[in-house]
Amino acid sequence: LADYLRPTTFDAIYVSPMKRAQQTLAPLTPHCRRAPMVLPGLCEVDFGAWTGLGWQQVREQFQVEPFEWLHKLEQATIPNAESVQQFRDRVEPCLQQILREHSSQTVAVVCHGGVIRMMLAILLGLPLPKTATFDIEYASLTEVHHHSHKTEIQRLNFTPWRDLA
Repeated sequence: LADYLRPTTFDAIYVSPMKRAQQTLAPLTPHCRRAPMVLPGLCEVDFGAWTGLGWQQVREQFQVEPFEWLHKLEQATIPNAESVQQFRDRVEPCLQQILREHSSQTVAVVCHGGVIRMMLAILLGLPLPKTATFDIEYASLTEVHHHSHKTEIQRLNFTPWRDLA
């Protein structure tokens, strides 16, 4: 991902404070005009009782199909998890700040699949579970062009560097 993005100069980079996002960010920082801004609101959704468990463990402990997490989150059936509204209320101000402060600029947001889904749901006016129809993989690139009159998805879950290994 860093090699692919090397020719790009970012006007700003925003990042989740979570360790895995910080690790993804590290090779990108030389390509930013100013220091990356950590936004706590970009943390992954709080999965409550599912936090730290693998898919198989979720299946065994909760007798549910974890790949339906977006629906389970919306139905508030994940014990002690953040609600969809709480998640949106946390992510949307971050998104609005980025859009407001960087109109017509190139910005990177280094975050998590759930956050990317929520941002796309907000920008496209979709219910969060609808975003289950597309994949968001680790270290993938989603490129969005946001204009006052429309939002365009230029790339979604883009991972050409995986074929280079």
